[in-house]
Amino acid sequence: MTTIPHDPSDDAALRRFSRTAEIATSDVIRTYSTSFGLATRLLGRRHRQHVRNIYAMVRIADEIVDGVAAEAGLDSAAQSAALASYVEATHRSMRSGYSSDLILHAFARTARECDIDEDLTTPFFDSMSADVDRETGFAAYDADAHAAYVYGSAEVVGLMCLQVFLRDSPRTPEELETLRRGARQLGAAFQNVNFLRDLADDTDRLHRGYLGGTTRLTDADRDDWVDTILRQLADARAAIPLLPKDARAAVRSALALFAALTRRVAKTPAEVLYRRRVRVPDPIKAVLAARAVAVTAMERDR
Repeated sequence: MTTIPHDPSDDAALRRFSRTAEIATSDVIRTYSTSFGLATRLLGRRHRQHVRNIYAMVRIADEIVDGVAAEAGLDSAAQSAALASYVEATHRSMRSGYSSDLILHAFARTARECDIDEDLTTPFFDSMSADVDRETGFAAYDADAHAAYVYGSAEVVGLMCLQVFLRDSPRTPEELETLRRGARQLGAAFQNVNFLRDLADDTDRLHRGYLGGTTRLTDADRDDWVDTILRQLADARAAIPLLPKDARAAVRSALALFAALTRRVAKTPAEVLYRRRVRVPDPIKAVLAARAVAVTAMERDR
Protein backbone atom coordinates (compact mmCIF):
# COMPACT_ATOMS: atom_id res chain seq x y z
CA MET A 1 0.00 0.00 0.00
CA THR A 2 1.41 3.37 -1.01
CA THR A 3 1.49 6.05 1.72
CA ILE A 4 0.91 9.58 0.53
CA PRO A 5 3.34 11.97 2.26
CA HIS A 6 1.70 14.63 4.42
CA ASP A 7 1.94 18.10 2.96
CA PRO A 8 2.17 20.74 5.74
CA SER A 9 0.35 23.17 3.48
CA ASP A 10 -2.73 20.98 3.91
CA ASP A 11 -2.96 22.30 7.49
CA ALA A 12 -3.58 25.88 6.37
CA ALA A 13 -7.30 25.76 7.12
CA LEU A 14 -6.69 24.36 10.62
CA ARG A 15 -4.05 27.01 11.35
CA ARG A 16 -6.45 29.75 10.26
CA PHE A 17 -9.21 28.30 12.42
CA SER A 18 -6.87 28.01 15.42
CA ARG A 19 -5.71 31.62 15.02
CA THR A 20 -9.34 32.71 14.92
CA ALA A 21 -10.00 30.69 18.09
CA GLU A 22 -7.15 32.48 19.85
CA ILE A 23 -8.54 35.85 18.82
CA ALA A 24 -11.84 34.82 20.41
CA THR A 25 -10.23 33.83 23.73
CA SER A 26 -8.23 37.06 23.78
CA ASP A 27 -11.46 39.01 23.32
CA VAL A 28 -13.04 37.16 26.27
CA ILE A 29 -10.30 38.17 28.72
CA ARG A 30 -10.23 41.72 27.32
CA THR A 31 -13.98 42.04 27.84
CA TYR A 32 -14.31 40.43 31.25
CA SER A 33 -11.17 41.29 33.21
CA THR A 34 -8.92 44.30 32.90
CA SER A 35 -6.80 42.98 35.78
CA PHE A 36 -6.06 39.56 34.31
CA GLY A 37 -5.83 41.08 30.86
CA LEU A 38 -3.03 43.33 32.12
CA ALA A 39 -1.28 40.44 33.87
CA THR A 40 -1.32 38.21 30.79
CA ARG A 41 0.33 40.95 28.74
CA LEU A 42 3.31 40.63 31.10
CA LEU A 43 3.74 36.93 30.33
CA GLY A 44 6.36 35.69 27.90
CA ARG A 45 4.98 35.03 24.43
CA ARG A 46 5.24 31.26 24.85
CA HIS A 47 2.82 31.43 27.81
CA ARG A 48 0.52 34.33 27.01
CA GLN A 49 -1.97 32.78 24.63
CA HIS A 50 -2.21 29.53 26.59
CA VAL A 51 -3.26 31.39 29.75
CA ARG A 52 -5.81 33.40 27.77
CA ASN A 53 -7.22 30.14 26.43
CA ILE A 54 -7.60 28.76 29.95
CA TYR A 55 -9.23 31.95 31.21
CA ALA A 56 -11.76 31.98 28.39
CA MET A 57 -12.85 28.39 28.95
CA VAL A 58 -13.40 28.84 32.68
CA ARG A 59 -15.06 32.24 32.19
CA ILE A 60 -17.70 30.82 29.85
CA ALA A 61 -18.52 28.06 32.35
CA ASP A 62 -18.72 30.62 35.14
CA GLU A 63 -21.08 32.79 33.12
CA ILE A 64 -23.43 29.83 32.55
CA VAL A 65 -23.94 29.44 36.30
CA ASP A 66 -23.67 33.08 37.37
CA GLY A 67 -26.59 34.62 35.59
CA VAL A 68 -26.21 34.75 31.81
CA ALA A 69 -28.20 31.54 31.23
CA ALA A 70 -30.84 32.64 33.74
CA GLU A 71 -31.16 36.06 32.11
CA ALA A 72 -31.63 34.27 28.78
CA GLY A 73 -34.69 32.55 30.31
CA LEU A 74 -33.25 29.16 31.31
CA ASP A 75 -34.56 27.67 34.55
CA SER A 76 -32.23 25.76 36.89
CA ALA A 77 -32.78 22.44 35.10
CA ALA A 78 -31.96 23.99 31.75
CA GLN A 79 -28.90 25.71 33.23
CA SER A 80 -27.68 22.36 34.53
CA ALA A 81 -28.21 20.85 31.11
CA ALA A 82 -26.33 23.69 29.44
CA LEU A 83 -23.40 23.23 31.82
CA ALA A 84 -23.41 19.44 31.33
CA SER A 85 -23.31 19.97 27.57
CA TYR A 86 -20.38 22.38 27.96
CA VAL A 87 -18.51 19.88 30.16
CA GLU A 88 -18.96 17.09 27.62
CA ALA A 89 -17.92 19.36 24.76
CA THR A 90 -14.82 20.48 26.68
CA HIS A 91 -13.66 16.96 27.45
CA ARG A 92 -14.44 15.76 23.94
CA SER A 93 -12.34 18.59 22.50
CA MET A 94 -9.47 17.78 24.87
CA ARG A 95 -9.46 14.21 23.59
CA SER A 96 -9.61 15.13 19.90
CA GLY A 97 -7.76 18.46 19.83
CA TYR A 98 -10.63 20.06 17.90
CA SER A 99 -13.96 21.73 18.56
CA SER A 100 -16.36 23.70 16.39
CA ASP A 101 -16.67 25.98 19.45
CA LEU A 102 -13.83 28.50 19.06
CA ILE A 103 -13.20 28.89 22.81
CA LEU A 104 -13.08 25.15 23.40
CA HIS A 105 -10.89 24.60 20.34
CA ALA A 106 -8.31 27.03 21.71
CA PHE A 107 -8.49 25.51 25.19
CA ALA A 108 -8.13 21.97 23.82
CA ARG A 109 -4.93 22.87 22.00
CA THR A 110 -3.53 24.34 25.22
CA ALA A 111 -4.64 21.34 27.27
CA ARG A 112 -2.96 18.89 24.90
CA GLU A 113 0.26 20.87 24.61
CA CYS A 114 0.55 21.50 28.36
CA ASP A 115 -0.75 18.16 29.71
CA ILE A 116 -3.86 19.59 31.32
CA ASP A 117 -6.17 16.63 31.85
CA GLU A 118 -9.53 15.83 33.39
CA ASP A 119 -7.97 15.55 36.85
CA LEU A 120 -7.96 19.36 36.77
CA THR A 121 -11.02 20.13 34.67
CA THR A 122 -13.39 17.77 36.51
CA PRO A 123 -13.03 19.48 39.94
CA PHE A 124 -13.53 22.82 38.21
CA PHE A 125 -16.77 21.71 36.63
CA ASP A 126 -17.88 20.10 39.90
CA SER A 127 -17.67 23.52 41.55
CA MET A 128 -19.58 25.11 38.70
CA SER A 129 -22.25 22.42 39.04
CA ALA A 130 -22.57 23.18 42.75
CA ASP A 131 -23.84 26.64 41.82
CA VAL A 132 -26.76 25.33 39.78
CA ASP A 133 -27.51 21.99 41.46
CA ARG A 134 -28.39 23.52 44.83
CA GLU A 135 -31.94 23.64 46.10
CA THR A 136 -34.02 26.78 45.76
CA GLY A 137 -33.25 29.40 48.39
CA PHE A 138 -30.13 30.83 49.97
CA ALA A 139 -27.07 28.55 49.60
CA ALA A 140 -24.76 28.77 52.63
CA TYR A 141 -21.36 27.13 52.25
CA ASP A 142 -19.89 25.68 55.46
CA ALA A 143 -16.12 25.27 55.90
CA ASP A 144 -15.94 21.93 54.08
CA ALA A 145 -18.15 23.08 51.21
CA HIS A 146 -16.16 26.31 50.94
CA ALA A 147 -12.84 24.41 50.74
CA ALA A 148 -14.15 22.04 48.08
CA TYR A 149 -15.64 24.89 46.06
CA VAL A 150 -12.48 27.00 46.19
CA TYR A 151 -10.29 24.06 45.19
CA GLY A 152 -12.40 23.37 42.12
CA SER A 153 -13.23 26.91 41.11
CA ALA A 154 -9.84 28.54 41.66
CA GLU A 155 -6.99 26.35 42.89
CA VAL A 156 -7.13 23.99 39.92
CA VAL A 157 -7.08 26.99 37.58
CA GLY A 158 -3.80 28.01 39.21
CA LEU A 159 -2.55 24.47 38.63
CA MET A 160 -3.58 24.66 34.96
CA CYS A 161 -1.54 27.84 34.56
CA LEU A 162 1.38 26.17 36.31
CA GLN A 163 1.22 23.37 33.72
CA VAL A 164 1.66 26.06 31.07
CA PHE A 165 4.61 27.69 32.80
CA LEU A 166 6.52 24.46 33.47
CA ARG A 167 5.91 22.56 30.24
CA ASP A 168 9.49 23.21 29.06
CA SER A 169 11.04 23.80 32.49
CA PRO A 170 11.69 20.66 34.57
CA ARG A 171 11.77 21.08 38.35
CA THR A 172 12.83 18.84 41.23
CA PRO A 173 10.08 17.10 43.23
CA GLU A 174 10.69 19.50 46.12
CA GLU A 175 10.42 22.54 43.83
CA LEU A 176 7.27 21.15 42.24
CA GLU A 177 5.67 20.73 45.64
CA THR A 178 6.42 24.36 46.51
CA LEU A 179 5.17 25.57 43.13
CA ARG A 180 1.95 23.58 43.31
CA ARG A 181 1.24 24.84 46.80
CA GLY A 182 1.92 28.39 45.62
CA ALA A 183 -0.39 28.00 42.60
CA ARG A 184 -3.20 26.63 44.75
CA GLN A 185 -2.78 29.29 47.43
CA LEU A 186 -2.74 32.08 44.88
CA GLY A 187 -5.95 30.78 43.32
CA ALA A 188 -7.56 30.46 46.75
CA ALA A 189 -6.53 33.99 47.71
CA PHE A 190 -7.97 35.41 44.48
CA GLN A 191 -11.24 33.59 45.05
CA ASN A 192 -11.57 34.54 48.71
CA VAL A 193 -10.93 38.23 48.17
CA ASN A 194 -13.43 38.17 45.31
CA PHE A 195 -15.98 36.62 47.66
CA LEU A 196 -15.44 39.58 50.01
CA ARG A 197 -15.64 42.24 47.30
CA ASP A 198 -18.70 40.55 45.71
CA LEU A 199 -20.72 40.16 48.90
CA ALA A 200 -23.50 42.38 47.57
CA ASP A 201 -23.94 40.54 44.26
CA ASP A 202 -23.50 37.05 45.71
CA THR A 203 -25.99 37.74 48.51
CA ASP A 204 -28.67 39.79 46.77
CA ARG A 205 -28.65 38.48 43.18
CA LEU A 206 -27.20 34.96 43.36
CA HIS A 207 -28.42 34.13 46.88
CA ARG A 208 -25.15 32.46 47.87
CA GLY A 209 -23.07 32.73 51.02
CA TYR A 210 -19.64 31.41 50.11
CA LEU A 211 -18.04 32.69 53.33
CA GLY A 212 -20.22 30.99 55.89
CA GLY A 213 -23.76 30.76 57.14
CA THR A 214 -26.86 32.78 56.50
CA THR A 215 -25.97 35.57 58.93
CA ARG A 216 -24.23 38.66 57.59
CA LEU A 217 -20.48 38.99 58.05
CA THR A 218 -19.25 41.29 60.80
CA ASP A 219 -16.09 43.37 60.73
CA ALA A 220 -14.43 40.67 62.84
CA ASP A 221 -15.41 38.04 60.25
CA ARG A 222 -13.98 40.24 57.52
CA ASP A 223 -10.72 40.54 59.48
CA ASP A 224 -10.46 36.76 59.82
CA TRP A 225 -10.88 36.32 56.07
CA VAL A 226 -8.36 39.06 55.36
CA ASP A 227 -5.81 37.28 57.58
CA THR A 228 -6.47 34.03 55.69
CA ILE A 229 -6.00 35.74 52.34
CA LEU A 230 -2.76 37.42 53.40
CA ARG A 231 -1.34 34.05 54.50
CA GLN A 232 -2.33 32.52 51.19
CA LEU A 233 -0.67 35.36 49.30
CA ALA A 234 2.50 34.93 51.36
CA ASP A 235 2.66 31.23 50.43
CA ALA A 236 2.19 32.11 46.78
CA ARG A 237 4.84 34.84 46.91
CA ALA A 238 7.42 32.37 48.24
CA ALA A 239 6.99 30.20 45.12
CA ILE A 240 7.52 32.96 42.53
CA PRO A 241 11.35 32.68 42.36
CA LEU A 242 10.94 29.04 41.24
CA LEU A 243 8.87 30.02 38.19
CA PRO A 244 10.47 30.55 34.78
CA LYS A 245 11.53 34.17 34.52
CA ASP A 246 9.09 34.90 31.69
CA ALA A 247 6.17 34.05 34.00
CA ARG A 248 7.24 35.86 37.14
CA ALA A 249 6.34 39.47 36.30
CA ALA A 250 2.77 38.51 35.44
CA VAL A 251 2.28 36.44 38.58
CA ARG A 252 3.90 39.16 40.72
CA SER A 253 1.65 41.79 39.18
CA ALA A 254 -1.52 39.75 39.78
CA LEU A 255 -0.44 38.97 43.35
CA ALA A 256 0.36 42.63 44.06
CA LEU A 257 -2.99 43.72 42.66
CA PHE A 258 -4.93 41.33 44.87
CA ALA A 259 -2.81 42.26 47.89
CA ALA A 260 -3.75 45.91 47.25
CA LEU A 261 -7.39 44.90 46.85
CA THR A 262 -7.24 42.95 50.12
CA ARG A 263 -5.87 46.00 51.94
CA ARG A 264 -8.76 48.08 50.62
CA VAL A 265 -11.27 45.44 51.68
CA ALA A 266 -9.68 45.37 55.15
CA LYS A 267 -10.43 49.09 55.53
CA THR A 268 -14.04 48.80 54.33
CA PRO A 269 -16.77 48.11 56.91
CA ALA A 270 -18.51 44.80 56.32
CA GLU A 271 -21.87 46.48 55.90
CA VAL A 272 -20.43 48.66 53.14
CA LEU A 273 -19.15 45.54 51.34
CA TYR A 274 -22.78 44.42 51.15
CA ARG A 275 -23.60 47.63 49.26
CA ARG A 276 -20.72 48.28 46.87
CA ARG A 277 -17.83 46.54 45.17
CA VAL A 278 -14.31 47.57 46.17
CA ARG A 279 -11.81 48.04 43.34
CA VAL A 280 -8.24 49.17 42.74
CA PRO A 281 -7.98 52.26 40.46
CA ASP A 282 -6.37 51.72 37.08
CA PRO A 283 -3.39 54.06 37.73
CA ILE A 284 -2.46 51.99 40.80
CA LYS A 285 -2.76 48.79 38.75
CA ALA A 286 -0.31 50.26 36.24
CA VAL A 287 2.18 51.17 38.97
CA LEU A 288 1.99 47.68 40.49
CA ALA A 289 2.54 46.10 37.07
CA ALA A 290 5.55 48.32 36.35
CA ARG A 291 7.04 47.49 39.74
CA ALA A 292 6.61 43.76 39.08
CA VAL A 293 8.40 44.10 35.75
CA ALA A 294 11.25 46.05 37.33
CA VAL A 295 11.77 43.53 40.15
CA THR A 296 11.73 40.61 37.73
CA ALA A 297 14.17 42.26 35.35
CA MET A 298 16.83 42.26 38.07
CA GLU A 299 16.53 38.52 38.71
CA ARG A 300 18.43 35.72 37.05
CA ASP A 301 16.86 33.35 34.57
CA ARG A 302 15.85 29.80 35.39
